[in-house]
Amino acid sequence: MNPVQFLILAAMAATAAATALTYNVAANERACFYSQVHQPGLKVAFYFAVQSGGSFDIDYSVSSPSLKVVLDGEKERQGDFVFTANEIGEYRFCFLNEMSTFAEKLVDFEIAVENEMRAELPIKQAGGSEQETSLFETSVHSLSGQLTSISRSQKYFRTRENRNFSTVKSTESRIFYFSIVEVLTIVVMAVFQVVVVQFFFTGSRKGFV
Repeated sequence: MNPVQFLILAAMAATAAATALTYNVAANERACFYSQVHQPGLKVAFYFAVQSGGSFDIDYSVSSPSLKVVLDGEKERQGDFVFTANEIGEYRFCFLNEMSTFAEKLVDFEIAVENEMRAELPIKQAGGSEQETSLFETSVHSLSGQLTSISRSQKYFRTRENRNFSTVKSTESRIFYFSIVEVLTIVVMAVFQVVVVQFFFTGSRKGFV
């Protein structure tokens, strides 16, 4: 295995645990998800975005194993956070839709526990100098950072697309129902005019004209 392949595998193995899900949070529901941290000092990444429902906002909270609040917020549309896990155990990530009485919220979220310690490549086995190894390592981690940035950009554009589609769909629905009401109003007015005309031109009512 050459140095580049080794470092790529090491970078891929840097993420200890990751979870990407889409969940429909019902009205008045509190939905919680858990992620295990096996050693202190690890970085935990938490991303979420409300794709549909209500005003595209939701309450959230992140708690440590000792139930200490790490992150929280109200009526947020999306969030992208990274924090250091100083405790070992289960971290709780909750979405609260308790302020909504009927609207469901579709939430995309991702939880990742990352180990930022870089694997060291043995110089003798690699067959190269320390400087070359350092360059390979820097390049791999630079590519890893760029991929993370691209992934976050894709999530952002996906969220914008879903929200714009929901807005267009809602506008089309309003236009449709407004058109139905307009047609019914025209029909009712036409029938009313026919009835009035018949009232003036039938039988004994002709003298009123």
